Amino acid sequence: MKLLQTLLLCALAGACAVQSARPQTPWLLGRPFKDYYDTAFVFTDAGNAPTRELRLSQLADVLQRYDVVFYGESHGHPGVHLAQMQLLRALYERNPRWVVSFEQFERDVQGVVDDYLAGRIGETALIDKSRAWNNYASSYRPLLEFAKVHHLPVIAAEAPGWVVSCVGRSGTAILDQFSPQERSWVARDIHAGPGAYRDQYMEFLGGPATPGGKPGDARAEARAQRDAENSFAAQVTRDDTMAESIQRALERHPGYKLLHLTGSFHAAKFLGTVERLKLRNPALKIAVIDPVEVDNPDAPALPANAVADGTVLQLIYPNPEEFAAGEDMSAWMTTMHAKHTAGTCKYALPP
Repeated sequence: MKLLQTLLLCALAGACAVQSARPQTPWLLGRPFKDYYDTAFVFTDAGNAPTRELRLSQLADVLQRYDVVFYGESHGHPGVHLAQMQLLRALYERNPRWVVSFEQFERDVQGVVDDYLAGRIGETALIDKSRAWNNYASSYRPLLEFAKVHHLPVIAAEAPGWVVSCVGRSGTAILDQFSPQERSWVARDIHAGPGAYRDQYMEFLGGPATPGGKPGDARAEARAQRDAENSFAAQVTRDDTMAESIQRALERHPGYKLLHLTGSFHAAKFLGTVERLKLRNPALKIAVIDPVEVDNPDAPALPANAVADGTVLQLIYPNPEEFAAGEDMSAWMTTMHAKHTAGTCKYALPP
């Protein structure tokens, strides 16, 4: 049950956060958060600089030194999305040559996004044909509208969800069955080998485990191991596709900088999409903004073990607990499992 529950929660959130022990000596902000929208940007330079708070204007000044900015987010958190819009505006005021890249749009709908930016279709068609996220209007509409008004290039960076589903069920070998057009919607090179990112992902999954399996059941253990490896392959299919999309965008728009919006797990600790972009272009200067939910909004603190997770850490108001202690979540789990398995792969899967 643990692995299934974890996978469902991860799929629902779109980003997986690894929880770790809180240190005894966190960095304290020194003021309370006033409300859910209140936030603070804390510059650490991945642990290489003294920890200090930055005003938004200072943050925008600092980020001018980088070629690519990954803005990791807690999907749906209003404080994050408000700050994303404010930062994009501040970046543009300092340099109008920015590309805006979205995890939230998949590569096969790039033409739909382009049609909307060019005024050939309206927002209803955009939302329908691009399979926009449920929180598009509240979270991403302001950014896309800003890009439209100011003629900024917009990149639909993510791999299509059905492709990720295929890989998650049978591994990257299934990509060989794709048509040339379908294959073009996925990164040419997928990096699913060992490394820190794989270790982090497997740690999050809790290690291979089979619901209902008996200790010492070799077949169950092998199946769980295969499922875990395929799950990681699906994860890096997303990361490599976004990294390739970003690199191609920079090649098409020389002299531009790029802001990529993505779930925090894809960028935290400079792993995931970040390290895969580095593989494609080691010369890039990349900054990562990583969100950190504070434990106590009356005394916001940055855990010492988080200072290296990004160039800048965004302290944010904590989200409510999904379930109260002892609350029955079985019905929710059943619903989420149905949604997670609803995405079908049209190609034959191995038995």
